Amino acid sequence: MPPSLYLLSPPLRSSHRLFFPLFCFFFVSSLILCSLPGSASSPCENPPVIFNFGDSNSDTGGLAAGLGFPVNSPNGRTFFHRSTGRLCDGRLVIDFLCQSLNTSFLTPYLDSLANSNFANGANFAIVGSSTLPKYVPFSLNIQVMQFIHFKARALELVTSGAKGLIGDAGFRNALYMIDIGQNDMADSFSKNMSYAQVIKRIPSVITEIRNAMTTLYDQGARKFWVHNTGPLGCLPQKLSLAQEKELDHYGCLSRYNSAAKLFNEGLLHLCQEMRPQLKDAAIVYVDVYTIKYDLIANSTSYVPYMGSTLQNECSLGPKGGWCVANF
Repeated sequence: MPPSLYLLSPPLRSSHRLFFPLFCFFFVSSLILCSLPGSASSPCENPPVIFNFGDSNSDTGGLAAGLGFPVNSPNGRTFFHRSTGRLCDGRLVIDFLCQSLNTSFLTPYLDSLANSNFANGANFAIVGSSTLPKYVPFSLNIQVMQFIHFKARALELVTSGAKGLIGDAGFRNALYMIDIGQNDMADSFSKNMSYAQVIKRIPSVITEIRNAMTTLYDQGARKFWVHNTGPLGCLPQKLSLAQEKELDHYGCLSRYNSAAKLFNEGLLHLCQEMRPQLKDAAIVYVDVYTIKYDLIANSTSYVPYMGSTLQNECSLGPKGGWCVANF
């Protein structure tokens, strides 16, 4: 395997298995973003710059800023103690990544009131985004088009003498994160597509991710961080709305998870295939599925007083549901 293709999927066997993959996650991101001449503890020579493309898994307020869509409580109730537009009660993985690199949280590209010059990058992710159909706000190709406009405008301003903006070196050395595909799979099931029809769509979704990576590479991107999709069949909303409920041992929808795993296999193959095609590029494939499914399958190992199945921990209503731990 080429040395510049990293597969972030650590074995999860010990009592500290949750912390080990998270350590790997942030450590590898530091290696990709930073120049480390001496040791792993050496600081970055350049301030970290991150550009993120995705959906609700990494949207830090784009939906609220772009469409005015209200994202109310209980979102934001823990860390921020207010709604920030994240579909989460606290921080997202991308927030922890920024904190681990000692940089501020990524500002949504569409947030005109953020009082930010986007010095550490920008977040193009929007809740509900998918790869298909194209040219529909805010599909992956639209997000990439927004980035191209952002880059051109930033470089134009830098050339005219503006200070504090990302220059050519910043774009060249930035980390480009792609975390999308979940909605392509899950929404297909929600539209009553058969399992065979959902699987048939996977190559088209993978092609759109390939196109996005190629376009970003042509724009100078060299450091890619690609998330696979998590166990869709374990999402409380999908458990609540699915008509056919063939469940696995842990209470997750078997067909949804099977489709997710096939998508992930295609995404891994794409990353392996693109490495020799994208000269001088580093590609990190992050196995989110394994980490998330392990949390469900071994929930009592992490929190002994939690139930043994997902359904014991989730309050499922007619329009979805929230997972509530019994703290």
